[in-house]
Amino acid sequence: MEIKINTTGFNADSSLKSFIDEKVGKLTQYSDDILNAEVHLSLERSQTKNFDSKVAKVKVLVPRNDFFAEKKAQTFEEAIDSTISALKTQLVKRKGKYK
Repeated sequence: MEIKINTTGFNADSSLKSFIDEKVGKLTQYSDDILNAEVHLSLERSQTKNFDSKVAKVKVLVPRNDFFAEKKAQTFEEAIDSTISALKTQLVKRKGKYK
Protein backbone atom coordinates (compact mmCIF):
# COMPACT_ATOMS: atom_id res chain seq x y z
CA MET A 1 0.00 0.00 0.00
CA GLU A 2 1.29 3.42 -0.93
CA ILE A 3 0.80 6.21 1.62
CA LYS A 4 0.92 9.84 0.46
CA ILE A 5 1.32 12.52 3.12
CA ASN A 6 0.47 16.15 2.32
CA THR A 7 0.80 19.06 4.72
CA THR A 8 -0.49 22.62 4.61
CA GLY A 9 1.24 25.42 6.48
CA PHE A 10 4.06 23.38 8.02
CA ASN A 11 6.55 20.58 7.33
CA ALA A 12 5.98 17.23 9.00
CA ASP A 13 9.01 15.78 10.76
CA SER A 14 10.19 12.22 10.25
CA SER A 15 8.73 10.96 13.54
CA LEU A 16 5.25 12.16 12.56
CA LYS A 17 5.61 10.56 9.12
CA SER A 18 6.70 7.23 10.61
CA PHE A 19 3.79 7.40 13.09
CA ILE A 20 1.38 7.92 10.18
CA ASP A 21 2.95 5.08 8.17
CA GLU A 22 2.59 2.74 11.14
CA LYS A 23 -1.04 3.64 11.93
CA VAL A 24 -2.27 3.70 8.32
CA GLY A 25 -0.40 0.48 7.59
CA LYS A 26 -2.44 -1.30 10.27
CA LEU A 27 -5.58 -0.78 8.16
CA THR A 28 -4.47 -3.71 6.00
CA GLN A 29 -5.61 -5.96 8.86
CA TYR A 30 -9.19 -5.02 7.99
CA SER A 31 -8.97 -5.02 4.19
CA ASP A 32 -6.45 -6.80 1.99
CA ASP A 33 -7.29 -4.83 -1.14
CA ILE A 34 -6.35 -1.28 -0.09
CA LEU A 35 -4.62 0.35 -3.04
CA ASN A 36 -3.31 3.48 -1.37
CA ALA A 37 -3.99 6.07 1.30
CA GLU A 38 -3.82 9.85 1.16
CA VAL A 39 -3.20 11.74 4.39
CA HIS A 40 -3.65 15.50 4.54
CA LEU A 41 -2.56 17.40 7.65
CA SER A 42 -3.32 21.06 8.34
CA LEU A 43 -3.59 23.60 11.14
CA GLU A 44 -6.89 25.30 11.88
CA ARG A 45 -6.80 28.57 13.74
CA SER A 46 -9.25 28.77 16.61
CA GLN A 47 -10.57 32.07 17.86
CA THR A 48 -12.44 30.62 20.83
CA LYS A 49 -9.73 28.25 22.10
CA ASN A 50 -6.20 29.09 23.11
CA PHE A 51 -4.63 26.50 20.78
CA ASP A 52 -4.65 25.68 17.09
CA SER A 53 -6.56 22.57 16.13
CA LYS A 54 -4.64 19.95 14.21
CA VAL A 55 -6.74 18.51 11.38
CA ALA A 56 -6.13 15.08 9.85
CA LYS A 57 -7.96 13.95 6.74
CA VAL A 58 -7.38 10.41 5.53
CA LYS A 59 -8.73 8.92 2.31
CA VAL A 60 -8.33 5.19 1.68
CA LEU A 61 -8.75 3.93 -1.86
CA VAL A 62 -10.17 0.42 -2.27
CA PRO A 63 -11.51 -1.09 -5.51
CA ARG A 64 -15.14 0.01 -5.97
CA ASN A 65 -15.00 2.18 -2.82
CA ASP A 66 -13.24 5.16 -1.29
CA PHE A 67 -13.31 5.69 2.45
CA PHE A 68 -12.76 9.07 4.11
CA ALA A 69 -12.42 10.35 7.66
CA GLU A 70 -11.58 13.77 9.05
CA LYS A 71 -10.87 14.58 12.69
CA LYS A 72 -9.57 17.52 14.73
CA ALA A 73 -7.53 17.31 17.93
CA GLN A 74 -4.88 19.12 19.96
CA THR A 75 -2.11 16.98 18.41
CA PHE A 76 -1.68 15.35 15.03
CA GLU A 77 -1.17 11.99 16.72
CA GLU A 78 -4.59 12.19 18.40
CA ALA A 79 -6.21 13.30 15.15
CA ILE A 80 -4.59 10.42 13.22
CA ASP A 81 -5.66 7.89 15.87
CA SER A 82 -9.27 9.12 15.62
CA THR A 83 -9.33 9.00 11.83
CA ILE A 84 -7.81 5.52 11.74
CA SER A 85 -10.44 4.33 14.22
CA ALA A 86 -13.22 5.76 12.04
CA LEU A 87 -11.75 4.18 8.91
CA LYS A 88 -11.38 0.84 10.69
CA THR A 89 -15.11 0.91 11.45
CA GLN A 90 -15.93 1.71 7.82
CA LEU A 91 -13.69 -1.09 6.51
CA VAL A 92 -15.14 -3.66 8.93
CA LYS A 93 -18.69 -2.73 7.85
CA ARG A 94 -17.68 -3.09 4.19
CA LYS A 95 -16.10 -6.47 4.86
CA GLY A 96 -19.35 -7.65 6.49
CA LYS A 97 -21.35 -6.64 3.44
CA TYR A 98 -19.22 -8.62 1.01
CA LYS A 99 -19.05 -11.87 2.99
